[in-house]
Amino acid sequence: MEHHFGQDTTPVSGSFDKTRVLNVKPLRTLVPVFPSPSNPASSSTPQGGAPFVCVSPSGPFPSGVAPFYPFFISPESQRLSEQNAQTPTAQHVPAAPISTAVPINSFRTPTGAANGDVGSSRKNSRSRGQVTEEDGFSNVEIDEIEAEEGTGTGRSKRKSQKKIKGRQSTCGSAEVDPDAVAADILKSLNPMVFDVLNQPEGSRDSVAYTLMVYEVMRRKLGQIEDSNRAANSGAKRPDLKAGALMMNKGIRTNSKKRIGTVPGVEIGDIFFFRFELCLVGLHAPSMAGIDYIGTKTSQEEEPLAVSIVSSGGYEDNVEDGDVLIYSGQGGVNRDKGASDQKLERGNLALEKSAHRGNEVRVIRGLKDPQHPTGKVYVYDGLYKIQNSWVEKAKSGFNVFKYKLVRLPGQPQAYMIWKSIQQWTEKSVSRAGVILPDLTSGAENVPVCLVNDIDNEKGPAYFTYIPTLKNLRPIGPLDSSTGCSCVGGCQAANFNCPCIQKNGGYLPYSAASLLADLKSVIYECGPSCQCPPNCRNRVSQGGLKFRLEVFRTKNKGWGLRSWDAIRAGTFICEYAGEVVDSARVEELGGDNEDDYIFDSTRIYQQLEVFPGDTEAPKIPSPLIISAINEGNVARFMNHSCSPNVLWRPVIRENKNESDLHIAFFAIRHIPPMMELTYDYGTVLPLKVGQRKKKCLCGSMKCRGYFC
Repeated sequence: MEHHFGQDTTPVSGSFDKTRVLNVKPLRTLVPVFPSPSNPASSSTPQGGAPFVCVSPSGPFPSGVAPFYPFFISPESQRLSEQNAQTPTAQHVPAAPISTAVPINSFRTPTGAANGDVGSSRKNSRSRGQVTEEDGFSNVEIDEIEAEEGTGTGRSKRKSQKKIKGRQSTCGSAEVDPDAVAADILKSLNPMVFDVLNQPEGSRDSVAYTLMVYEVMRRKLGQIEDSNRAANSGAKRPDLKAGALMMNKGIRTNSKKRIGTVPGVEIGDIFFFRFELCLVGLHAPSMAGIDYIGTKTSQEEEPLAVSIVSSGGYEDNVEDGDVLIYSGQGGVNRDKGASDQKLERGNLALEKSAHRGNEVRVIRGLKDPQHPTGKVYVYDGLYKIQNSWVEKAKSGFNVFKYKLVRLPGQPQAYMIWKSIQQWTEKSVSRAGVILPDLTSGAENVPVCLVNDIDNEKGPAYFTYIPTLKNLRPIGPLDSSTGCSCVGGCQAANFNCPCIQKNGGYLPYSAASLLADLKSVIYECGPSCQCPPNCRNRVSQGGLKFRLEVFRTKNKGWGLRSWDAIRAGTFICEYAGEVVDSARVEELGGDNEDDYIFDSTRIYQQLEVFPGDTEAPKIPSPLIISAINEGNVARFMNHSCSPNVLWRPVIRENKNESDLHIAFFAIRHIPPMMELTYDYGTVLPLKVGQRKKKCLCGSMKCRGYFC
């Protein structure tokens, strides 16, 4: 698929000759051009010159003042502008408003392609997948998304295209070469990733691989730009760059639009960028709230809705977990204010789907508790449109309303979020709570103990400690005594010794996400002068998520979160007593593997990147026993397809270094999903060593672990 970001958008032939533009100068070197007065003798202006006329670049233009590229308008539009300029008292007469409670089916379907992109669904399917639409806006610009979302106007698209092209020109500078970064990442991929993505139908693996590559590429681009960015410059949108690169290189899945379920996408899956929805084929337009396809009928081509995103940009009613009252798109124009919505594009598609009764995918945009300005997009399953009508909105203008009802028998998704909100507000109590805080105040956030499975009253007694005991320094590694970054380590401070240890980059993003897949992370430690909230102390702040230890059906106790966890986020460290191999032999017993972390085991970290199939290279072995003393990490069960990985974290401490084990999310983890990691394998196997049966239940289960 070719993407022409620099496509010629000049007026048609005969309306403007671009060859006339011979010398382009900076704006500050230009001087105003005054129209010649029609009657110089009668002019009251000194020296007979015409008065300065201030007009908008897009018009209206008084007689004698011509528009200039790219604000060129047609001669007919120019004639109308001149008429308007000559009659300043003329008022815009709005169209007759649609009366309240008019059924939508009373509107006639526009013929041909009058609804925008219905008439050429194949062409527009491609364009909606490109970054040239209002695509991939990150959480920090959610307000801009909601203001633009669903307008579907060509004008807003052109604005977005110009902004993105400007950003792309900066990303191709000497500072950041996104193509080179992408090439390095793609070169490190396991070849089987491309085999999976080349399959005609998507799968759970293809969705997981696509999202993982996107996350790695986005965070790496962000890390590089962060280190090269001036302190007062704005974000350069690595999410857009990563998405555009993946689209151009075909690193995506489910590229063909479809009605109904999307292979590999499960109900309850979460996303933090609109571009992620595009890459996995769940919702193609990243700004418009309604996605649709053109279908042939006996008489004409008509649109059918395939998915909607309800993200709060309109007056949607989302109180009922199985019913959504969705407001139509359009009716927002930043220059002219609000207006009545029209039965075209997405609105027309919803009206047609209401008559045809086809399934519509619903993605709900919810507030991210960890990032107040951000949103989490939750795939809530399939709905059908039960009813539609027109009503007057708070703005005073008419909007289309659609009642969508969730199909029965689907797993819970949005309702899980609603339940957690009720637990948080204490309007509904959490069922099965044994202890409201397992940590007894040792953590910043309480960790509840829950059993709604059987009569077990709790795990065997242990002492809760939030960090390591009997820590043994692994240094000295070098002569560094820590950094002197009093206000905190800055990404562009290449003199910072902690940044130098990490290869010249801060290991964490501004959102505290693990920036890349380094095997060892060097954090600031007791010897550093930076404050506790320094960006390079992410794993030292304790728990940030509302976790719960819960009783599983067949694996004893497990760990999960009330909050959504974003890929690359620090979850917890492995706390306990640092022991040696002789001490491990003494402990023995069936619980050895459950409560002992051994860095010398063989760990399959990420199958997507072959270089990470072995344990990270730690300066010295580390064995931690949490049998008697430990934290929440002791409750994480094993899985052959884990959603959590560990990384060694080294902290500077008086010319020596302390070694810790930190756990990070491999991918986005929805609320109430069990947190698991790979326990690893002891090699070589000892004589008589017993293998333990694995109960992870994943499609790639090895059957045992030891």
